[in-house]
Amino acid sequence: MIIRTATLTLLLCVAAATATFSGDSALLRASKSGKESHETTKKGRGKETTKKNVYGKDLQMCSTEGMALTGFTRDGRCVEQQDDVGSHHICIDLASIASTGKNFCGVTEQPDWCDDKMACSDDSDEKCPVKHWCVCQWAFAAYIEKAGGCDAIQEINCEATNVEALKAYEKKSKAGADENVVNALKCLKQRCKLDADVDLAIA
Repeated sequence: MIIRTATLTLLLCVAAATATFSGDSALLRASKSGKESHETTKKGRGKETTKKNVYGKDLQMCSTEGMALTGFTRDGRCVEQQDDVGSHHICIDLASIASTGKNFCGVTEQPDWCDDKMACSDDSDEKCPVKHWCVCQWAFAAYIEKAGGCDAIQEINCEATNVEALKAYEKKSKAGADENVVNALKCLKQRCKLDADVDLAIA
């Protein structure tokens, strides 16, 4: 049941994350706000943000010059219009090499958009490689499980990872969440060198 739930969640997260760059109408239908995300690309790109990263500091850009533009709102940061219900908060370095030799797409058995070229962060008329990418925090949990553990995944850009991911994992873990969510919390703390006992009391 855990694996089946994780797989379904992963597919929904991937559909929402990639729909605005895909010509597949089925993916576009899977992401109700896909069109709005695409339309906010030029307006939202590079805006100042008050969002915080896992260290409690200002959230940094996930994608930068020379990289494909990421973010659910396509402004380069791992934010959404409503972060309290949002989930594309984990910034993964897709250019890094995992111990398995497989990237996020390969491990999660989805089309290899990780090696695609998409609209650039600094010039939407040009195409750039996907390097740093905001992935759904629930897809991230499934990724760890499928990869075989935290040590087998690609690098995380902690400065560009939204604290909302930690808060969501903490909340779910305290509510008796599936093991993959608990492991995702432990992994994020491990990779970002956070105190294992840290308890987020951020409203």
